[in-house]
Amino acid sequence: MDNVAMVVDDLPAAKAFFAELGLELEGEATLEDSAVDRIVGLKGVRTDVAMMRTPDGHGRLELTKYHTPSSPAGDPHAPANTLGTQRVMFAVEDMDDILDRLRPHGAELVGELVQFGTSHRLCYLRGPAGIIVALAEQTG
Repeated sequence: MDNVAMVVDDLPAAKAFFAELGLELEGEATLEDSAVDRIVGLKGVRTDVAMMRTPDGHGRLELTKYHTPSSPAGDPHAPANTLGTQRVMFAVEDMDDILDRLRPHGAELVGELVQFGTSHRLCYLRGPAGIIVALAEQTG
């Protein structure tokens, strides 16, 4: 897999959120031409894209802000079992520290932080544009 893409409404805020999780900005671009239109099946596309790389260098997250055409509104509070809901999970080393650092960026727990068996602490939280971000801290 090359990357996972997420459509966001506030690209600077999304970059700051994922940077707080340890992702590094790999590059940015504005895309607009007939080739982009044909790829995504829309007309008059103009987007700003930021590619974020995971600290281990093995994963990338593409954050996309559509300027035109405007993005249809979604439900930023859709439950985790909504069809098509996007969720991305990150392994973290200090769950409490990460949660404290993400809250100023608007992160809110979807449910609870749970000790899952003896091996992991897990939680789901809402990130930019209502994206569900799962965090896993190995404990055993």
